[in-house]
Amino acid sequence: MNNKKKLIRSALTKFILGIGILGLFLFLSAGDIHYWNAWLFLIAFALCIFSFGATLFAKDKELLQKRLNSKEKEKEQDVYTFATGLSFLGVFGVGGLDYRFGWSVVPVGAVVTALTVMLAGFGLFVLTLMQNRFASRIIEIQDQQRVIDTGVYSVVRHPMYTAALTMFFASPIVLGSYYAMIPMIVFLIGIIFRIRNEEKVLLTGLDGYSDYMQKVRCRIIPFIW
Repeated sequence: MNNKKKLIRSALTKFILGIGILGLFLFLSAGDIHYWNAWLFLIAFALCIFSFGATLFAKDKELLQKRLNSKEKEKEQDVYTFATGLSFLGVFGVGGLDYRFGWSVVPVGAVVTALTVMLAGFGLFVLTLMQNRFASRIIEIQDQQRVIDTGVYSVVRHPMYTAALTMFFASPIVLGSYYAMIPMIVFLIGIIFRIRNEEKVLLTGLDGYSDYMQKVRCRIIPFIW
C-alpha cells in the first residue's frame, strides 16, 4: 500500500471512530436518537474536521500526517491526556443525561450563538495552523523549528489552545446543557498543566523562545493570562 493510501486510511479511520464514539456516547446517555442538539453538534463538528482533513490531504499531506500523530513524547503529558479524555466524556455524558432528564432549558437562540462561537473557534484553529506549520498535536521540538511571533502568535503564545477552549466551552450549550459546562473545568486545568510543561520544553530546546515570552506576555487569553 502506497503512502497516500495509508494516509487516507489512517485519517478516515480516526475520523469515523472519533465521530462514531462521540455519537454513541451522546445517544446512549440521552436514551433517545431524536436528541437534536447532539445531531447538530455532530454534523457541524464532522463537517469541519472532514473538510479540513480533505484540504490538508490535497495541499499539505505532511501537515496532515503530523496532525494525526497523537503519541506524546513527554511522559508528563499522560496527566493531560487523562484529564482531557475524562472531561470530554463528562461533557457528552452529562449533556446526554441532561437531555434525558430535562435539567436545562437552553433557548434555541443560545444554541445557535454557541454554534457560531464553536465554528469561530475552529476557524481560529485553522488560522493558527496556516500561520505555524510547526503546530503539532504533541509536545516536541521539530527539525528546523523556529519561533513564530507574527499573526495570532503576536497576541497570545498558544492560540491553538485558545481555539480549543473557544470550541469546547461552547460545545455544552450547543448540546443544550448548562450542566455539561462543569466537566470543562477539568479540561481547563489540563490545558494549564499542558501549557506549563510545553513552555518548559520550548525554553530548553527552542532558540529565541525566552525572548518571545518577554515580548508576548499572555498565554491563551489576551490581557488576562
